[in-house]
Amino acid sequence: MALMQHQSFAPLVKKVSPAVVNISVTQSGASDTTAQEPEQGSPDFPNSPFDEFLRRFFDQQNPNGQRHLFPQMPGGQAHRIALGSGFIIDPSGYVVTNSHVVGDASKVEVTLQDDSKYPAKIIGRDPKTDIALLRIKADKPLPYVTFGDSSTPQVGDWVMAVGNPFGLGGTVTTGIISARGRDIHSGPFDDFLQIDAPINRGNSGGPTFNLDGQVIGINTAIYSPNGGSVGIGFAVPSNLAKTVVAQLEEHGKVSRGWLGVQIQEVTPAIASSLGLQGEHGALVAVVSPDSPGAKAGLKQGDVILTFNGSEVSRLRDLPRLVAETAPDTGAKMKVWRNGQTVELHATLGELPNNEQVASTTNGREQDESARADALGMHLAPLNSQLRRELHTGKEVQGVVITQVDPGSAAAEVGLSEGDVVVAIDQQPV
Repeated sequence: MALMQHQSFAPLVKKVSPAVVNISVTQSGASDTTAQEPEQGSPDFPNSPFDEFLRRFFDQQNPNGQRHLFPQMPGGQAHRIALGSGFIIDPSGYVVTNSHVVGDASKVEVTLQDDSKYPAKIIGRDPKTDIALLRIKADKPLPYVTFGDSSTPQVGDWVMAVGNPFGLGGTVTTGIISARGRDIHSGPFDDFLQIDAPINRGNSGGPTFNLDGQVIGINTAIYSPNGGSVGIGFAVPSNLAKTVVAQLEEHGKVSRGWLGVQIQEVTPAIASSLGLQGEHGALVAVVSPDSPGAKAGLKQGDVILTFNGSEVSRLRDLPRLVAETAPDTGAKMKVWRNGQTVELHATLGELPNNEQVASTTNGREQDESARADALGMHLAPLNSQLRRELHTGKEVQGVVITQVDPGSAAAEVGLSEGDVVVAIDQQPV
């Protein structure tokens, strides 16, 4: 504390702030009072993969209580608003921001610190990680910043955020890394840095710097019960961003590896039943037919312990490790099976991009429901309606838990409503 008490951030601000930009967008006019959004999602934040958990930086409240990402002018004219932030990563004009900031806007404009404005082209977007890459063209080399190694900062390290909150460009705030590896249940690749540097609406897409002036995170979301900063912000770590940006620059899209398995957490009860020391790894619940996992020899009930030499300490480690591996490349896995470790080799496929899911319904057929009295849970056949509700493919076979009695044996081992029982003692149901 004594070391930092009298240290000024001014030299760091002077060094990096010229590369931080403001971003505004224009969407084509619509006759409806609510702008049409390109991606399906919440009516509050339709471009955001985090809309069910967080209030976005730049939502706007109208008198009727409706939020619009693109407020409409009379007569359906397009309206330009300061939406977010970004940063230049190359003197030739590549700009990184959030995917939800630009959406599928018809026009994007980037404003530099000296108030010069440039039209921007969207090179590519990756909604799964909420990262977008833009390109602006200037007649001179542009100021830029570089990515650092997001694996090295520790909880408690100082960070600095620069952005465009509430349209106030060039705003600088400081704080510390509050936590690492945050999973806010927005998707399979969650691995956020949590920071307490005050960030607000309009900071989306802006950089979080370490004290060396390197970008270690992209400010993406906040948790806020009142719409303002409460010191809980989330940034996409730079190591993830670097791989995404590189693919967007080269291909305009992101290709991810695909193993073709569905996994679940290894609970203490599951670990004990399998003779596994500790609750680590990812339990294979379903192996899709003809998938890379099936061809590699993965079986239901296997526990994947490592993937390409990296430990699978937590359930969510595996999807991220697989996704970071290029399609059509080989991968080694250490798997726990029948009380011993075996090694398997897979050639990954490409993750399908059709993430659109069926809408849910409220009714559930209970006529065929059977009560498992000994365990304190209710079961039902996995029919087509339940498959839609649970987003479960046809390759999954089993029964659905429709209710778990409080205090029952089923509740104590962690079973819950919506779980699909596919095997008992490694025997298919």
